[in-house]
Amino acid sequence: MLTAPQFLAERLAAVHGRIDSAARRAGRDPGSVTLLAVSKQQPVEAIAAAADAGQSDFGENYVHEAIPKIDALRPRALTWHFIGQLQANKTRAVAENFQWVHTVDRERIAVRLDAQRPHYAGPLDVLLQVRLAEEPGKGGAAPEDLPGLAQAISRLPRLRLRGLMCIPPPAGDEAAQRAPFRRLRELLEELTLRGHSLDTLSMGMSDDLEAAVAEGATIVRVGTAVFGPRN
Repeated sequence: MLTAPQFLAERLAAVHGRIDSAARRAGRDPGSVTLLAVSKQQPVEAIAAAADAGQSDFGENYVHEAIPKIDALRPRALTWHFIGQLQANKTRAVAENFQWVHTVDRERIAVRLDAQRPHYAGPLDVLLQVRLAEEPGKGGAAPEDLPGLAQAISRLPRLRLRGLMCIPPPAGDEAAQRAPFRRLRELLEELTLRGHSLDTLSMGMSDDLEAAVAEGATIVRVGTAVFGPRN
């Protein structure tokens, strides 16, 4: 029977194999895609085992769940990404403990993150979450609001705007999966033409990472394929 570290090492290797194959099919360097292990609802022991297997970037959705994990694993110097919907009353904890935020979708949140980011920590890397379809309960800025929001964030000294993120609705085939990812890439290119220096597309999860990589993803957010089904 495999131990937890062996189990996670095998699953991580399988996901990296998928990323490498997808990148090569798209004529891309596999090293240009970062695997973000989504560790929500996973215990500290599982995250530590993944870190032992070489994983360094972890994504958390809930602030109250994430902070004890970050504290417990702080000696490992992991990179923590906040990928959940961010409420105004949680911005201080995120600004103080995470290196990345993927879900900025309004100026008010950005201003709070900037004001609460400790100066010793360096600028907080942020992505704008984009709403590409009308889905109740999902966050994200409308595409037409991105230029103004990007401009506002560019004036905040404690934030560093890196790119865009999306969570599209499930799609049944690769062509349908690729369409929203292509749209996100086009929106990033439009912001670049406006003078923003952007390098990150956070898109793709366990079921559609190949489509995301084909359309230019630089971060894929994978939970189930790394850790197995959550309880």
